[in-house]
Amino acid sequence: MEERIKDKIEEIEGYLQELNEIMTNSYEEYLSNFEKKAACERYFEKIIGAVIDLAFLFLRKKKYSSPKEEQAIFDILAENQIISKDFARKLKDAKSMRNFIAHEYGEIDDELVFEALTEQLEKDINEFINVIKKEIR
Repeated sequence: MEERIKDKIEEIEGYLQELNEIMTNSYEEYLSNFEKKAACERYFEKIIGAVIDLAFLFLRKKKYSSPKEEQAIFDILAENQIISKDFARKLKDAKSMRNFIAHEYGEIDDELVFEALTEQLEKDINEFINVIKKEIR
């Protein structure tokens, strides 16, 4: 199980690196380059999907109860004091944004997605990875 967790972490780190390589420097460039915008959105989906997988692997390793709904996975981590409630909320928000993008529930707020990609995603995901690494040592 620990090897699967390490593999999932490497996968996420690879996605973050690939996203950084294609991410635009400005919001205007992001809006004007459809291919890059679409690729960035897809990497956002892949990263958050892999983070959810990592959280499930971690729950199984620690023998915590699995949630009935995927969204509750971060609540379980908070309840077990692996992450804070505020951080759980941030990760749930990222999952909600991922679902909104992936399932095209409506018009995407490009400015909000760009902000998440450039100011929050890497920091939050690296924080989550570091928490998991610390917990499996």
